[in-house]
Amino acid sequence: MQRICTHMISVLRLFSQDNLFFDLLEAAAQEAKTSVHALLIVIRTPGQLPTLEEFVALRKEDKKIRQRLAAELAKTFVTPIDREDIDALSHALYRIPKTVEKFAERMIIAGSQAATMDFSRHVILLEQATEIIMEMVKSLRHRPKIEVIRQQNQQLQKIEGDADKLLSELLREIYSGKYPPLQAMLLRDLYELLEKIIDRCRDAGNIIMQIALKHF
Repeated sequence: MQRICTHMISVLRLFSQDNLFFDLLEAAAQEAKTSVHALLIVIRTPGQLPTLEEFVALRKEDKKIRQRLAAELAKTFVTPIDREDIDALSHALYRIPKTVEKFAERMIIAGSQAATMDFSRHVILLEQATEIIMEMVKSLRHRPKIEVIRQQNQQLQKIEGDADKLLSELLREIYSGKYPPLQAMLLRDLYELLEKIIDRCRDAGNIIMQIALKHF
């Protein structure tokens, strides 16, 4: 009887550890989504420039989650998915708010010139990408069907492709001579960073796809 109780306690501990890893990954995905949402509020408010403190705080919070994950991986023998996959996904999620912070920083440096720029066409793509990533990460603990993850990843690939096309279109407009040299340089930098945020979401989606193929 004592052996059975000891075994049950060990099993419960394993389930608890599994939930902790998924909880932390979901928290990291939520921080990434929150940082993008904060950026979208700025983009949707004409003439408003962001304050860097909010984006720095969000990125630092995500970094704390990543450090907690690393600490738990170091002391846990059995993990729900391969430890290198947990670490890779954690890193990919962390790069989203980090890139968002970089965009906000460049926007502040650009000052009034950035405040009049139109980023509206990026809004829908950014919202869609972060929402899909959140759904994919949350589904991991439930061992989703491969086909569901594949469809979500294909959606991310399409969003990333649309972002590439949008960037090419905007770069052609920039190089047409329509803008003064300084503003053209600022526009290119900011447009490329917005596209890079979507690239970061795609990277996270690819890692989740690899996890699903290996484990589910």
